[in-house]
Amino acid sequence: MDEIFKRRSIRKFTDEKVDDDKIEKLLRAAMQAPSAANQQPWEFIVVKEKTTLKALSEVSLYAKPTEGSSAAILLLADSQNLKVPTAWEQDLGAATQNILLEAVHLNLGAVWMGIATSETAAENIVKLFGLPENIKPFALIAVGYPAEQKNEFVDRYKPERIHYEKW
Repeated sequence: MDEIFKRRSIRKFTDEKVDDDKIEKLLRAAMQAPSAANQQPWEFIVVKEKTTLKALSEVSLYAKPTEGSSAAILLLADSQNLKVPTAWEQDLGAATQNILLEAVHLNLGAVWMGIATSETAAENIVKLFGLPENIKPFALIAVGYPAEQKNEFVDRYKPERIHYEKW
């Protein structure tokens, strides 16, 4: 699949708007992700308003690309009714990767910014969106049309990191 090999973290975007149908395709891709015991804990907030994109860009030092994006998708997990409570981050990681790959397929650029990895960023997201206690922030993805860097192949294969049968 070309999208796997061409995907890059795109941090600068043109002013061109991303159509709602493409946003829906990104979300549909996310919801096709594998999930522990099929628990599908994901919830999403789609942001297109420039003032909210600016506010999102300030939730952490790494969220800056959000300000220049056409849209952002916040991935969250509903911690209620989890069949496998320790697996929600893996579920959301798979959903996040699906969004990134679908973005390449749609000729969009995207960058994954971790939120669950920073207590401060997660708290900032909770405050910004007034999230209930059971909703856990996971990741923020800025989406738009690439301005400078493109989704193109860079060979990252390293055979020295492969071990068979033992270390």
